[in-house]
Amino acid sequence: MKKVSIILAAASLTLLFTTNLFAQDLKFSIPLPLTGTNAKFGEIEKNSYEIALEEINAKGGIKGKKVLLEFEDSQAKPDVSRSITEKIIDVKKQPVIFGEYSSSCSKAVAAVAEERKIPYLVVTGATDDITQQNYKYVFRMNPTNTYYATQLMSFLKEVVKPASIAILYESSDFGTSGAEDMVKHAEKSGLKVLLKEQYEKGAVDFKPILSKVKASRPDVIYMVSYVMDASLLIKQIKELRIDAKLFAGGAAGFAIPEFIQSAKDASEYVVTATVWSPQVPYPGAKEFAEKYRKLYKDYPSYHGAEAYSALYIIKDVLTRANSMAPDDIRAAMRATNMMTAFGPIKFEDKEGYTNQNFIDSLVMQVINGQHETIWPQKYASKKYLYPIPKWRDRK
Repeated sequence: MKKVSIILAAASLTLLFTTNLFAQDLKFSIPLPLTGTNAKFGEIEKNSYEIALEEINAKGGIKGKKVLLEFEDSQAKPDVSRSITEKIIDVKKQPVIFGEYSSSCSKAVAAVAEERKIPYLVVTGATDDITQQNYKYVFRMNPTNTYYATQLMSFLKEVVKPASIAILYESSDFGTSGAEDMVKHAEKSGLKVLLKEQYEKGAVDFKPILSKVKASRPDVIYMVSYVMDASLLIKQIKELRIDAKLFAGGAAGFAIPEFIQSAKDASEYVVTATVWSPQVPYPGAKEFAEKYRKLYKDYPSYHGAEAYSALYIIKDVLTRANSMAPDDIRAAMRATNMMTAFGPIKFEDKEGYTNQNFIDSLVMQVINGQHETIWPQKYASKKYLYPIPKWRDRK
């Protein structure tokens, strides 16, 4: 009787999640920060999902079924992300989850997905430990924080050749892990960390911290921040006339067009780590970037490329899956090996990570008010500008 009960329960679960297979449309809910501190990132990702959605439906959808998307506002709050995910699984019976922006919210979604044994595709959350917990149902397409600064460190070593660095970071999972990873990179490179200072997310006055930076006189000032903090930091660095060999960002807020729009001329010469740019040679990357620019008057950041490509990954996975049952989707996700506009996607278990995609990082620099890819040189859209002028010598 016990065996019969288990078989019946498994059959019921499979039937529950295969209902969508016979529906007229495939409908997916995506948690994103549409209000709150990370709303700009949510907007970029929502726009990008919708571009992919239009393209996929124009080519017949998924298994001949039209795809529908709805977006749930997580407000950049992990508890709200968790609640949304529980609703998506328990009420909407969605057999695969994808979306979210921040590391903290992605971690909240991942915990629920693993607990309920529903595959989850992490799209942008970068803190290392998301895929270091031996989760079987959590897959990440974007690289982890550890890899964000790989090419930035190469640029520092070969071009800037600094002896010291100051690290400023916001009090979030992303900020903290980004700062810790930079400390490790610095130690390996013989780069002396003169200062490592955390600040509260959303701060408006960085001058007390920046006074410490000025007194320590580092060769490089490295910042891990979201966009408003990134803009304020560099503007206040300019106000205080803090000179350094280089001002560098750890992706996130430094890698989106709004950073330049907000910081204006203070953003010039700033470099940032990134994992994608509109100039990369991946198939479909330039076409996506141009389509986004035409619709929204600016190029997308890497977050947009990740979201755009995520829907194509879901399409590929569901097309190959034997059924819409979560375990069949998980098996198809494990077997993924494809090229997207974001780059190659293959989920691997290595270096302490489970179901993690590994991809080359890049370096961008603000040149004449635009983000340009400068490193590695094989991907460069323009030659880097270095050395950078002191504040007093700038026009």
